[in-house]
Amino acid sequence: MAGPAEIEVRRSARRRRTLTVTRERGRLIALVPQRMTKAQEAELLPPLVERFLRREARTGARLGDDELAGRAQVLYRSYLGDTGVPMPPVQVSWVDNQQRRWGSCTTPTGQIRLSSRLRSMPPWVLDYVLLHELAHLLQPNHSAAFHALIAGYPKLEAAKAYLAGYQNAVDAGAAGRPADLDEDCQL
Repeated sequence: MAGPAEIEVRRSARRRRTLTVTRERGRLIALVPQRMTKAQEAELLPPLVERFLRREARTGARLGDDELAGRAQVLYRSYLGDTGVPMPPVQVSWVDNQQRRWGSCTTPTGQIRLSSRLRSMPPWVLDYVLLHELAHLLQPNHSAAFHALIAGYPKLEAAKAYLAGYQNAVDAGAAGRPADLDEDCQL
């Protein structure tokens, strides 16, 4: 488990009862109610951090760039392969500087960048964001044709709802900024 010096505690007057642990730019952030005492914090925070780290280890937290590229190939074949267009070369990487986006794609180069905030989320949410960015290789905008490409993903609506709920919780507890997939696509 991470040591106390590695956890930034942020107190919120709006937060009443819940504690949340997230990762931001590689650091653990604990969101706690402002009225919580230091004793309560010392009692409740360590098990929550431990649970967060266990969950992070089970999900995409350990996926490196090569594993992300492999996952991209599987998703492309599964959901975009019937377009008749072979998968272009792609480079997928984690980035820490996307605080308003979940992912981005540079279509001419095939470079896909995924926010490191996705590392702690369930794999099906990561897959949705990766598939969204892969679809931009075929359709660079958010037209009806783009949405038709990703419509076959079985957890499409659940993943969108998960990301929207996550961002809503962050905004309510830490005055964060809204996140989106890319410039003109807000969840």
